[in-house]
Amino acid sequence: MTTHQETHFTGSAMVRDVVIGMSDGLTVPFALAAGLSGAVDTNDIIITAGLAEIVAGSIAMGLGGFLAAKTEYEHYDAELNREHYEIIHFPDRERQEIHEIFESYGLSNESCEKIVDELEKDKDKYAEFMMKFELGMDKPDTKRAKKSAFNIGIAYIIGGVIPLTSYWFTTSPRDGLLWSALMTVICLFVFGFVKNRIIKQNPWKGAMRVTVIGVLAAATAYVAAKLIGG
Repeated sequence: MTTHQETHFTGSAMVRDVVIGMSDGLTVPFALAAGLSGAVDTNDIIITAGLAEIVAGSIAMGLGGFLAAKTEYEHYDAELNREHYEIIHFPDRERQEIHEIFESYGLSNESCEKIVDELEKDKDKYAEFMMKFELGMDKPDTKRAKKSAFNIGIAYIIGGVIPLTSYWFTTSPRDGLLWSALMTVICLFVFGFVKNRIIKQNPWKGAMRVTVIGVLAAATAYVAAKLIGG
């Protein structure tokens, strides 16, 4: 007998972190390097400024991911406490809410009553059930904040180094910019392709989307830098 194996993707949180870090890492340092390429005569200044931006950017992005994850957990915890309060002080209303949830799936009133009776035996499970099916909130990982900060920060560094690489191997900012643009576009395309392959979506569509968004973001930042710099 052939056994069916589930193949659902379960690493969406990590992929989201990598997408955030890598996409910004590829575009922001490139835009900075591109803007400086038209204002300075040597690659050393571009490399120094680019590395400084990568360090600052990775810390800022990582901190942003940390705070976002902490806020998510704190919000979940606050809502969970509220559910515990409602279960104790408004039991009839909570029972009615469970009836509405299961009746929407076609269960009879008798079946709903049996389910509620079972849930009421364990108030913690009852509250978790309401969090998931009433509010649509899954319990976040308590270690998620540190993981998110690390994933985003490292992804930003990796993405940020790529646009700067060409300036180490060229003799002028103009040549460095041309190679940097080529490398950044290729990496954006590959990144989008691999990302969609991982989440089992159309890889070509993902590659084009990430590339177009990245190029537009970099071009906008480059034009702004040129205008501000005169």
